[in-house]
Amino acid sequence: MKHTTDRGGSPRRILSANTLRGTQVRNSEGDDLGKIEEIMLDQPSGKVAYAVLSFGGFMGMGDKLFAIPWKAISLDQENKQAILDVQPDVLDNAPGFDKDHWPDFADPQWGESIHSHYNSTPYWEEDARPQREGR
Repeated sequence: MKHTTDRGGSPRRILSANTLRGTQVRNSEGDDLGKIEEIMLDQPSGKVAYAVLSFGGFMGMGDKLFAIPWKAISLDQENKQAILDVQPDVLDNAPGFDKDHWPDFADPQWGESIHSHYNSTPYWEEDARPQREGR
């Protein structure tokens, strides 16, 4: 993760997707969970839907890819890493895919299964909740 502070040294609120590619992902215990390969956008809503995480394999060979709900990830800009607060076995048992066979990210059943695995509310359901007045 590069260029993550503004001129005053504060964390940036807006980052380019390219800045996040290659960012190491760890859990709160410091276990290495892989790295961010891609950021997936929901074009109609303009929201970040998923981070695609590579995990497993050896020296980039045989890595399995996982779609992680964006809301399940937090950015630790000070340490230039992302935090996914799950144990490694959660990824071992997660639905994954390989670089040549990507899922249909727009399939609602697939999306619900991914969000359920990570105990995350689907972002499209959050859109359906009433907005606070004044927004």
